[in-house]
Amino acid sequence: MSSPGASGPLGKPRSALLVVLLSIVTFGIWTIVWSFQNGDELKRHRNTGLGGVAYLFITLLISPVTMFLMASEVEQMYRNEGKEPPITTIWGLWFLLPLIGNLIWYFRIQGALNDYWTSHGSNVSPGL
Repeated sequence: MSSPGASGPLGKPRSALLVVLLSIVTFGIWTIVWSFQNGDELKRHRNTGLGGVAYLFITLLISPVTMFLMASEVEQMYRNEGKEPPITTIWGLWFLLPLIGNLIWYFRIQGALNDYWTSHGSNVSPGL
């Protein structure tokens, strides 16, 4: 199932708590994997956007930019369906508040992605 503005496969819901915990345990390595996975899923679903490899390099080199770019892609995905997005590009500013800002952003962006994927018929059991 896909949305009117998208024709690719749906992404996978992920547990925001597990993403954050794994990111902490791996000293941030999981954030690179997470960025790649979500960037790839967004590109495949929307047939537009940066894609996983671009997100991988951006996260490695200038990670705060990832927070703006991914929020923008999720925002556009919702807007293309005529829905009010739960997250906007401006949410990327959470990187300015060390630690707690990142946590808020990850929970919010993953929640928005999970809501979108499950509302379109993706598996409702979030994993990694």
